Amino acid sequence: MHDIRAVRADPAAFDAAMGRRGLSPVADGLLALDAERRAAQTALQEKQARRNALAREIGQGKRAGGDTAALEAEATALRDAMDDLEGRVPALDAAIRGALEVLPNILDASVPDGPDERANVVLKQSGSPRAFDFEPKQHFELGEAMGLMDFATAAKLAGARFTVLRGGLARLERALGQFMLDLHTQEHGYTEASMPYLVNAAAVYGTGSLPKFEEDLFKTTDGRYLIPTAEVPLTNTVAGDIVAEKVLPIRLTALTDCYRSEAGSAGRDTRGMLRQHQFRKVELVSITTPDQSVEEHERMTRCAETVLERLELPYRRVLLCSGDTGFASTRTHDLEVWLPGQQMFREISSCSNCKDFQARRMNARFRGGADGKTMANVHTLNGSGIAVGRALIAVMENYQQADGSIAVPEVLRGYFGGVASIGGP
Repeated sequence: MHDIRAVRADPAAFDAAMGRRGLSPVADGLLALDAERRAAQTALQEKQARRNALAREIGQGKRAGGDTAALEAEATALRDAMDDLEGRVPALDAAIRGALEVLPNILDASVPDGPDERANVVLKQSGSPRAFDFEPKQHFELGEAMGLMDFATAAKLAGARFTVLRGGLARLERALGQFMLDLHTQEHGYTEASMPYLVNAAAVYGTGSLPKFEEDLFKTTDGRYLIPTAEVPLTNTVAGDIVAEKVLPIRLTALTDCYRSEAGSAGRDTRGMLRQHQFRKVELVSITTPDQSVEEHERMTRCAETVLERLELPYRRVLLCSGDTGFASTRTHDLEVWLPGQQMFREISSCSNCKDFQARRMNARFRGGADGKTMANVHTLNGSGIAVGRALIAVMENYQQADGSIAVPEVLRGYFGGVASIGGP
């Protein structure tokens, strides 16, 4: 959410920032609404001051036995004019807010320009793809051959883009989530949280999904929403709060199911588990002061990378370009894992610094400064630490064996009672 004062201070810079997002100039329209609102507010204040003065004059006139009819007529006319303005000011406030709330965050200067993912920049690559002495299969081929990944039953139960996992693959999914939580809480300093899967509209609005992206959400009949990611409840834990600077940064993590309608993804990744309506993810959220967030973004990305490194999965870090950066983010790192079945890198984590964009929507602030009384909006960051379903896919494809079995990564074997493989003859 943007502050109209920032638009007012430098409209050309604001339009240039929105232009990087592919938007036409908007500052003139916003400032026209702002000028109209301020004029209406000034007129209301002037009329209120005049009405107060009239009240005193009428009182004095009546006490003196004079004729106050003209003064009373003026007061009545003022009341009517004020009624109109008292309705107009909040309507203009709502119009300004409505125009601002659908505008994306301002991109960091380091974000490269470009229309789509083709302009993203690979910052680094870790690990080398495994050399197979057989033709590697995709995860759904492996899972179905083992009888442990069932799309037909899932479709019977819920429709397309759902999966039933059984036996060793269900256990592998559980082990991956547990491993990630243990790593982030025991080594990375995150506090584990168990969060609601249903949230109100204010929470979804606070992180930026409403009103612009409502079609991507599942909504209940009572007006609540299934969470698209644990980012929503975790970040909103500070909504409306004023936190003490000394407690920042706050670092939270949660393993939850996530629900997305996948609006607009028809025909994409229709086979397998890559794009699901329901999937499991470990989320990382940080609440920081403004001067902490850049360093925290790097730290968070490294926490997510550590998961892939412990699993010994080849990956690369990508800096998203202007046309691929999410609505609420000012800078985003994607981690892409190598999938030998597809012979390509695919996104498995996205770590974003939103700066104060979400905080203004949530009215989340901190109190600090030398006097301990200065207030400012916090900065918020979120990242996948990581997507459990996609980690399952990556492990299956990278650890597949010639006999169709899946070797269990060394770091997960403690969660498997020492079992070294899943499936096979």
